[in-house]
Amino acid sequence: MARRAAKSVPEVLAAVDLGSNSFHMVVARHSHGQLVVLDKLREMVRLAAGLEPDGRLKKEVADRALRCLERFGQRLRDMRASSVRVVGTSALRIARRADPFLNRARAALGHPIEIISGIEEARLIYAGVSHTMAPAPERRLVCDIGGGSTEIIIGEGLNPLALESLTIGCVRLSEQFFADGRLSQKRIARARLAARLAIEPYQAAFRRRGWDEAVGSAGTVRAIGDAVRELLPASTAITVDGLELILAELAALQHIRELPLKTVDVERRKSFAGGVAILAEIFDQLGIEEMRVAEGAMREGLLYDLLGRYTDEDARDRSVRGTQRRYHVDLEQADRVENTALGFLSQVEESWDISDPDSEQILRWAARLHEIGLDVAHSGYHRHGAYLLEHADMAGFTREEQRLLARIVALHRRKTNTDQFAELRVPWNTRVPFLVVVLRLAVLLHRGRSSTLLPAVSVTPRKRAVVVAFPAGWLDDNPLTAADLQNEALLLKGLGFRLLVESQKTVG
Repeated sequence: MARRAAKSVPEVLAAVDLGSNSFHMVVARHSHGQLVVLDKLREMVRLAAGLEPDGRLKKEVADRALRCLERFGQRLRDMRASSVRVVGTSALRIARRADPFLNRARAALGHPIEIISGIEEARLIYAGVSHTMAPAPERRLVCDIGGGSTEIIIGEGLNPLALESLTIGCVRLSEQFFADGRLSQKRIARARLAARLAIEPYQAAFRRRGWDEAVGSAGTVRAIGDAVRELLPASTAITVDGLELILAELAALQHIRELPLKTVDVERRKSFAGGVAILAEIFDQLGIEEMRVAEGAMREGLLYDLLGRYTDEDARDRSVRGTQRRYHVDLEQADRVENTALGFLSQVEESWDISDPDSEQILRWAARLHEIGLDVAHSGYHRHGAYLLEHADMAGFTREEQRLLARIVALHRRKTNTDQFAELRVPWNTRVPFLVVVLRLAVLLHRGRSSTLLPAVSVTPRKRAVVVAFPAGWLDDNPLTAADLQNEALLLKGLGFRLLVESQKTVG
């Protein structure tokens, strides 16, 4: 049931990548089906280096990041929220008690921030590379070494086939083995061993798939490519020989500040040795002999993914369909529940202040996925479904979106309570309970899984109550539903809602 017309593509789109090493912003105009870059900004923030052992963010690093975001915010302030995507990656994934920082960061930018999983980061990296390189029939391996994680992807055309996110990055490894800037053959060997241990579990699977060309993206790989060209001017790609020359240069130094390579700037030097150690092991473990450097990276992938939400199909819709197939969802039942839930939403959304595309979309997905837990066990399937939704790798979804779906699915039946809303961010902490009520009513009325159409049901919203009215005599003819509604009235008290059930008066 499509209730709203397709959205028109904004003239200008923007993407912000809050990486563990650098923050990037790119602004582009959508023109004749193409994205034309208008503005690019990059600042080295080194967020991963600012994490304490307990995962808390150091004040000086947080302040440096916020100053950067204030500058980005000046460029983005006049743009609509729907035309901007801001994502945080590895450092923000593992940061402890990061909500105060994220709240200040949102205020500085003027836009919400999504924390994405490592697999979602890998998908967006591949999208950025594949959309900005010439089309090729060959299978590509794409590698991106970030500050806190390293993503490796194999794909064909625009489609990723295998994605992995490793918990090693150039900043994290450099902090572990080269924090004081000192270099030695022994330190480099230890750093390479750490990288090898992270890559080894995935080596065989990637080698089995195979690829025709290897491509590297983002700043670390690009800096290594520049260093290779400085040492081997005729080189057009990163090669084994080029990497060996860089490793020899590093091993001959006592301190990274002595590095003679002019292409590696002062800020990049702090994490350069760790990045080289990781890439050297990727070459060695995966048998790569040559790697081209791509222009596109995750920020471009963000732009094209955002564009896809207006033009092609939203990646999240594909992910929902794939999840339905994987967990053998009864599609007819899911459609019945979805259509009824959306019909009820149209009757309550204005009064309950949930009249927005995001609420509708979350409710759609929750209705389509509310029974995935049945594939695990019938008993407590709502809890199984919630766990799967919160912890699965779902392409296109942010962690917050998956948490929203998980909370709605967890509460779509049986006992209710408000504890699960406390950790949701504004405005969802107050919006989700209303969506739960709508979905619960739709599921209840389709408990019989019948293809027979429901009668015209009137849903009248009140402040923390809902009046559900049925045609005269219908409840008498359906006593099981009437009994379910009586029980539901008791259960909804756990959410602070009153459910009133009425029969419509006959006319004449």
